[in-house]
Amino acid sequence: MFRRTFWFTTGVAAGVWATTKVNRKLKQLTPENLAASAANKALETGRQLKDRAVGFALDVRDGMAQREAELGDALGIREDPELPAPRRYPAIENRSNPKTYVIDSTSYAYKKNSYNRNEDH
Repeated sequence: MFRRTFWFTTGVAAGVWATTKVNRKLKQLTPENLAASAANKALETGRQLKDRAVGFALDVRDGMAQREAELGDALGIREDPELPAPRRYPAIENRSNPKTYVIDSTSYAYKKNSYNRNEDH
């Protein structure tokens, strides 16, 4: 009698365990859970890819700076070249009348706030 009770209880426990295991797996395989897990994996992969790309870009930038310094030393190029002084006047300015600009032999007068959207054209 004790053996029958033991095996009956063991069978019930195995059945309950198997049923819960199968139900959990079925819940994982619903379309909503599959979509959520796929989205989470895609986000994780995207983050990893972004981190790798940023690391690669930083490595490339460091390598470029190092190689540029090597080439500059080899060619004797200074790092801070002297730039020419800025021009005092624009190249197209008519100096006789600083408010009038000459472009293609056509004169345009400078008017303050000359743009009016409601003006008829």
